[in-house]
Amino acid sequence: MTQPFLLAQISDLHVKARGELSYRVVDTAGLLRACVKHVLALKQRPDAIAITGDLTDGGQPEEYALLRELIAPFAMPVYLIPGNHDEAGALRAEFADHAYLRQSADCIQYVIDAHPLRIVALDTVVPGESGGALGEERIAWLDRALAQAPGRPTVVLMHHPPFTTHIGHMDAYGLRNPEPLAAVIRRHPQVERILCGHVHRPIETRFAGTIAATAPSPAHQVALDLGVNAPGQFVMEPPAYRLHAYTPETGLVTHTAYVGEFAGPYPFRGQ
Repeated sequence: MTQPFLLAQISDLHVKARGELSYRVVDTAGLLRACVKHVLALKQRPDAIAITGDLTDGGQPEEYALLRELIAPFAMPVYLIPGNHDEAGALRAEFADHAYLRQSADCIQYVIDAHPLRIVALDTVVPGESGGALGEERIAWLDRALAQAPGRPTVVLMHHPPFTTHIGHMDAYGLRNPEPLAAVIRRHPQVERILCGHVHRPIETRFAGTIAATAPSPAHQVALDLGVNAPGQFVMEPPAYRLHAYTPETGLVTHTAYVGEFAGPYPFRGQ
């Protein structure tokens, strides 16, 4: 068995300006700093990092400047996509050295062919709205991008999940009309996974012949309440991120890594 290609997925950072707390409670900068430290302390360091949206809380230039500072310790490639809390112009301005952010002129969509696992990033953001959508042009772009490499195992990055989570207040602001996306994904069986954010929880489901999944946040988590009329609330459950391991023999295997100081590890031997 070969050493897998490792893609860490961090999502929903909600970085605010220096010294500010999200919702007057959450130190998103401090929590992201701890997450970066945890990633870099893994016994097997990731080969690349994907950050799947809501990079900042308000899309302000000073927030992106702090984000750059916080993720600067990452020596491996970092791939960013926007979420509904982001602003594309400010993101591109601060990360002008990330040339992939300009592959598409009118939105942030791109293809990365540099790894054993091909990365195709979709922009689901509708400016001024919390929910997401993919119009005809973005769907057609995805179809073309996937058709260019039918033999390459691929992950699709997008912020808004294209499935029902049963967390009602989040589903109200999910991806509108996911059927055209599903039709494209079904035509391209090389898609190993659709990797999403937005919901601040690790959730998986079957979707269009593959698996679609969301990631937890390194900051606050959305409360696990599956009531039909559940209120929108967050909890300070352990911060976490995803670690995706790929080999041709196994396909894509996904782990959830929790950030914090925990007892152990202890050997599985003796009493």
